[in-house]
Amino acid sequence: MSPTSPARSVLFVCVHNAGRSQMAAGFLTHLANAGGVEVRSAGSLPAEQINPVAVEAMAEVGIDISEQRPKVLTPEAVQASDVVITMGCGDACPIYPGKRYLDWDLDDPAGQGIEAVRPIRDEIERRVRALIAELAADSA
Repeated sequence: MSPTSPARSVLFVCVHNAGRSQMAAGFLTHLANAGGVEVRSAGSLPAEQINPVAVEAMAEVGIDISEQRPKVLTPEAVQASDVVITMGCGDACPIYPGKRYLDWDLDDPAGQGIEAVRPIRDEIERRVRALIAELAADSA
């Protein structure tokens, strides 16, 4: 990205902002090294805290999301984002013209053990890596 290019902004949204969207935001922040990508995550009905099993699963791959907190989805967060990636929030996700929307159909890690969360984490990582490649191609 050239210094004059606007930074890309990605918003990950799931219902509770406690598992999938937090893991995705953690991967994008880590893998893109925040280089020209602003990363947000939010939930349509945020939980009280991040899923501890999601924190554990991310720690296994060297990414610390333990300090993150679930945040409420606001229209402003959507408007400020170039790409909005939803993960099971359905109609609760506001739609604005001119935004790029992707829906990642992923199992919800809520209430699952680490053995069930690992494949979800790995699929999120795969999709985030593909997203990074798309964003790089778009800005080239």
